[in-house]
Amino acid sequence: MRPSRSFRNPILSASSVTDAKASFVADPFMVRADGTWHLFFELMNAGSGRGEIGLASSQDAANWTYKQIVLREPFHLSYPYVFAWDAEYYMIPETFQANAVRLYKAIEFPTKWEFVTNLLTGDVFEDSSIFRFNEKWWIFTDLAIPPYWAGTLRVFYADVLTGPWTEHPMSPVINENPHIARPAGRVVPSQDRVIRFTQDCRPFYGSQVRAFEVTELTTTSYQERPLQEKPILKGSGRGWNKGGMHHIDPHVADDGKWIACVDGWYWEY
Repeated sequence: MRPSRSFRNPILSASSVTDAKASFVADPFMVRADGTWHLFFELMNAGSGRGEIGLASSQDAANWTYKQIVLREPFHLSYPYVFAWDAEYYMIPETFQANAVRLYKAIEFPTKWEFVTNLLTGDVFEDSSIFRFNEKWWIFTDLAIPPYWAGTLRVFYADVLTGPWTEHPMSPVINENPHIARPAGRVVPSQDRVIRFTQDCRPFYGSQVRAFEVTELTTTSYQERPLQEKPILKGSGRGWNKGGMHHIDPHVADDGKWIACVDGWYWEY
């Protein structure tokens, strides 16, 4: 994974936001519709003290224009996992303060979204990542419990998007391991395997991203292995991602090559 030489990072920052004072931006997810890339991301609104979902658009995935805040709630929002299904656009942002995984649908894509239903309830679900594989829907989610806060990977499945959802009998598939449990972006399914990305949350949150290949995923079994031993993303030691990196959203572009949006951070004193 390396940055493109055709443009300069970061493509968006807190200063790009024009309809609120943003403390930071994070967790970018993008989707392409009618020849335009649409990028959804968390912006921390300094006025409300909560995360809200912002939108930027681009024709070439290199030059981006900030548009507006497209989703806000009376609780914190982040990690706006956006996806298309049956010619409709959906999003499951992180809504851990609501103790639920909430499904939203675009009623006027990409700017207007409405709540559809709760997919999961009753726990503190973080960075829930949804995908379709072998004719079923799946969710990987981190259950935030002390003292690790980011160390338990749970798996759920359903026959239809709106549920009912069932927890996998082997879940949690990772328990009390903050290095490899918390999801770190879009899950990439293929014909016979699934690639998941995970945040390394020790020694500090969002230090680097690793990739795992899920080699067996059925309603009764789960097996995975590291796709490579080294992290695929990590802090550069300088600039916009000096401190670390914790998110990736990969897509196949028109030329067959892969393109991904990522985030990075550094402390500003």
